[in-house]
Amino acid sequence: MKKNEHLRVTDNSFPSRGKVRMEALKIKVCGMRDPENISDVATALPDFLGFIFYMKSARFVGKDFSSKQLKAIPEAIQKVGVFVNELPEKVIEICKRLGFQVAQLHGSESPEYCKQIKVSGLTVFKAFSVDNSFEFDQLSGYSEVCDYFLFDTKGHLPGGTGQKFNWELLKNYTGSVPFFLSGGIGPDDLEAIRNFEHPRWRGLDVNSGFEIASALKDVEKVRSFIETIRREKSEI
Repeated sequence: MKKNEHLRVTDNSFPSRGKVRMEALKIKVCGMRDPENISDVATALPDFLGFIFYMKSARFVGKDFSSKQLKAIPEAIQKVGVFVNELPEKVIEICKRLGFQVAQLHGSESPEYCKQIKVSGLTVFKAFSVDNSFEFDQLSGYSEVCDYFLFDTKGHLPGGTGQKFNWELLKNYTGSVPFFLSGGIGPDDLEAIRNFEHPRWRGLDVNSGFEIASALKDVEKVRSFIETIRREKSEI
């Protein structure tokens, strides 16, 4: 098995065109920090939990964040470090030290930067902020160095805005790299999720739409959302 292959969704799990089975979607809960909240959210068994290492973020994990705060996370849940234009050496060091499997890059990181992270053995999520002027052609250079793209809403600063972008814009994405939808997704978006279609769509990234306060998730809302997605038997 090649590095990171276990994190890729096999082609047999998804059709090459049209709708994707809702229960097959991967779910990432991002912006975690509080140890008790981490433990509680982990019981809902999302596929990924994300931790932000960007000091300007309201969900920054803090300078003293350690592996002790991650002990309650089952091995089945992949841990994601989220970074913005950080030195690649530091990204790799933090991820290896904390036992993270995934590095999510949320700044202006180049394909060469992404390659450096990928060859270290980490799975690479590259985030892109989408608005009406976004040029999807720029993604071609990242196709061999990223495992997933994450399409988020464009704001004044890197990271989440708590707002959704126009998902119809993703009809312009014709690349081969699978992607996660991000940006303001909340419990009330299930119908929009059911109606969304794209052959490369593989998951959902949720954050502020499930919060009581910054970096503090409403566990029951997270659990209900995940259970609803996973018991869905129709195709979306």
